[in-house]
Amino acid sequence: MKERGRFITFEGGEGSGKSTQIRALADLLTHHGIACLHTREPGGSVGAEKIRALIVRGKTCDWDVVSEYLLLSAARRDHLVRTIRPALESGTWVVCDRYMDSSRVYQGLRGLDNAFMEEVYAQISQSLEPDLTFVLDVDPRVGLTRAAARQDAENRFEKMGSAFHAQVREAFKDLARENPARCVLVNADQDVHALTKIIMAEIESRFLQKRDAPCPSTHA
Repeated sequence: MKERGRFITFEGGEGSGKSTQIRALADLLTHHGIACLHTREPGGSVGAEKIRALIVRGKTCDWDVVSEYLLLSAARRDHLVRTIRPALESGTWVVCDRYMDSSRVYQGLRGLDNAFMEEVYAQISQSLEPDLTFVLDVDPRVGLTRAAARQDAENRFEKMGSAFHAQVREAFKDLARENPARCVLVNADQDVHALTKIIMAEIESRFLQKRDAPCPSTHA
């Protein structure tokens, strides 16, 4: 049987540089001879991309928090069934821009009950968790400026105000502290290449050294 692929996620506030680092990591993994798929949430499958358009565009008041989370969960389910699980089972590594932690932070801060979120998530995913999560930390004023420079119509969450995004930053930091075995908090306000080196060093230390280690000798 093929070894299951690793599932690596990137989390953080708006404009924290997740997409740039995901592309760089995917290139480096490919260079190491590792089959790698990079994807995103909401999205990552045909059905989930259709739902994405409903969630990330428009006015902040378009959805109440329960409806928003259920839409995200429908997209996540399709993404898992059609993209993430098949890739992992084939031995491909999956690197994903946002996952369930973003719901825990964004919808959690908007008042959605944590137990309700986790129950729904358990049902749609069999409680799949990433092998490793990088939380990219940046001052939200810097991140929102970067996001605005993209002039992207997918800006519904960016419109939720500076106070909300300050809370998002702190919630992600709390999440990283509460899950030290899985989450690595990284200062994203630094040179892009330096940040990529930090991320790749963590990957190598956790996964690639074991993968490349020679088999123990069977000789007496």
